[in-house]
Amino acid sequence: MAGKKRSKVQEKKDKATNKAIDGVATMIYKSIQKNKKPDLSLPVRSLSNVKYDQKKGYFEIGNSTKVRTLTVNTVKTFAQSLKMMALSKELITQNDFATKRDAYYQSKNWQEAKFDEQVESDTVMDDIEALFASQNLTREELRFVPQEHGGAVAGDLIVVDQDLDTGKTIEIDCTKFGSGAYSVPSWVEHLQFKTKAKFILAIETHGMFQRLQSHNFWRKSKSILVSMSGVPSRACRRFIRRLSEECKIPVYAFTDCDPYGISNIYRTLKVGSGNAAHINRFFCVPNAKFLGMTPQDIIDWKLKDATHKLSDIDIKRARDALKNDPFFQSHKPWSKALEQMIKMGVRAEQQALSKHGLNFVIEEYLPKKLKNTKLFLP
Repeated sequence: MAGKKRSKVQEKKDKATNKAIDGVATMIYKSIQKNKKPDLSLPVRSLSNVKYDQKKGYFEIGNSTKVRTLTVNTVKTFAQSLKMMALSKELITQNDFATKRDAYYQSKNWQEAKFDEQVESDTVMDDIEALFASQNLTREELRFVPQEHGGAVAGDLIVVDQDLDTGKTIEIDCTKFGSGAYSVPSWVEHLQFKTKAKFILAIETHGMFQRLQSHNFWRKSKSILVSMSGVPSRACRRFIRRLSEECKIPVYAFTDCDPYGISNIYRTLKVGSGNAAHINRFFCVPNAKFLGMTPQDIIDWKLKDATHKLSDIDIKRARDALKNDPFFQSHKPWSKALEQMIKMGVRAEQQALSKHGLNFVIEEYLPKKLKNTKLFLP
């Protein structure tokens, strides 16, 4: 990416990011000139400062802040915060990026300000993201990108991107990857979309995605398939969010019927997480609906002998969701579904549908479920 052409969107974002960093640096400089101890005001990123806004449809950060003042005890962390911001500006100047791991190793050149462990580096980076989130900037705009895979896409979609060498617009047809799929990049703000799809199907497992993709389910259903590969990455969620909002098409989630698939994977997609409340408004997909699999699916599709007993961890996760999670507490259908799962004492994987035939999911389950989307869980 270094030395490559920037898109107009990228140039605008880089300008805003530089301005934000310069603003913080100027504030610190002026404090020092006035013989005052400089400080940084950061949002408190603990669950006690997180609330679920049912109207907005996601978890958001509260108003509590913490002040990091330059003192003898905080000098190292304060210096690390400034060095991390300086690294961000350097990356923008070079039109490059760094993963969290890259940033940690870069700090080895910071002498006394270097990080001893990656967890320290991650914490400072998250604090800086929270600091600039109020100016609508994310970690990706600061040029720090995730290491995890962004997700795979197949179906009725043309992604409009830019050639990094020439800067010319290129169109990527997601129907033309053969047995493969389009890979979501770590930064998606510059992308544009063209589609006539009726919905987006966000799929938990890549194995199920491959089955649907290899049989061109997207063509039969006029849809876009997205593999989340477990808990969806930031890039995957942002991609789905932008695609859904800008093309005005609904999102349906298809996960395993277990507490993890529901309370971790689907919940993260739809409303975000408490630990990332400062950036949920960018990455969650509030209009997502839950297609399945549900506890009732186990009964309706006669899958009882293809289930697994809920583990103690499963039961604890489900009960915690019922007792402590405001998202599930705000939606009675979800409370009923989780209570039903606990009472049944079993869970089912997406692949359990293969009991009735490898392509039963394509020929029977999904087509019938999609006929009545009003029954999908919120």
